[in-house]
Amino acid sequence: MSSSVEPIRVLCAGLGNMGRSHALAYHENPGFAIAGLVNRSQVNLPQALSGYEILPSFSEALRELKPELCSINTYSDTHADYAVMAMEAGAHVFVEKPLATTVADAERVVACARANGRKLVVGYILRHHPSWMRLIAEARKLGPPYVFRMNLNQQSSGATWATHKSLMQTTSPIVDCGVHYVDVMCQITDAKPVEVRGMGLRLSHEIAADMYNYGHLQVLFDDGSIGWYEAGWGPMISETAFFVKDVMSPNGSVSIVMDQNAKSDDIDMHTKTAVIRLHNAATGPDGRFLRPDEDLRMVGEPGHQELCDREQAFVLKAIRENINLDRHMDDAVQSLKICLAADESVRTGTPVRL
Repeated sequence: MSSSVEPIRVLCAGLGNMGRSHALAYHENPGFAIAGLVNRSQVNLPQALSGYEILPSFSEALRELKPELCSINTYSDTHADYAVMAMEAGAHVFVEKPLATTVADAERVVACARANGRKLVVGYILRHHPSWMRLIAEARKLGPPYVFRMNLNQQSSGATWATHKSLMQTTSPIVDCGVHYVDVMCQITDAKPVEVRGMGLRLSHEIAADMYNYGHLQVLFDDGSIGWYEAGWGPMISETAFFVKDVMSPNGSVSIVMDQNAKSDDIDMHTKTAVIRLHNAATGPDGRFLRPDEDLRMVGEPGHQELCDREQAFVLKAIRENINLDRHMDDAVQSLKICLAADESVRTGTPVRL
């Protein structure tokens, strides 16, 4: 077999929800061969992954297995160091969002990718969702300035609340989830973000005194566009209007209309759009709307696992076809910069100029 079509050997680190899903994507895609799995503790895996050994140390596995790709799905505070370690060892990198926990670390990872000629793909799963791609395209047709109204609150309990508490040891909800939706805002408007404001509240004694499980950010762009994003995690979070995805402009609006029976704790609900509603603001001489709203029904949407499959298919394509990822990397740094500025604003009580 020609070396150009041999599967890419991948080391998959972190076996939480996303790590398991990405590992399944590599297992099912003939373009990849799993060289090994890394997790600090032994975990129960789906039957398809049960034949792979779980190694406890990322650095040792990297040195012993010499993978061509490292998939980093660990907690956020390890992302930057693991990514740099992998690229300096000669591997391409897929890293779950957020790229890092500081802007300096995010910029260090991107600089390392460029210096070593390695591909760096950040896990912005919505970029591979056909319905979200359509939402962005329809919003761009409206033209700026925009109002962005977005949230994803999760009423979590049991194992999901335990996962959220683990995530909040390093990252607040508006950073962990916010990077997705701020990235969507930035894809819709090409304007530069200029100011960020944030507020947050600790609603549980089960998290650290300096952490908050409810947060809200506002971002101002230089074309006049404004946006907000809200995220709350925990057993006390309301499911009323937990999923708002709404874009307005002088010419109309584009909105996701969610199934009324959707549950905030259902991971598939975090990406499904169900219906995209297009509203045109044009009115006639009588002041009435010229066109009725149009509902685009997003039938046959990919579920969570299929989205992970699509995302890793993109990673394979980026490596095989040497796709230029400069804009992808710059966008990942910018959305993180906005969310971290919001976190700073929460903690200082003052707006942050970018």
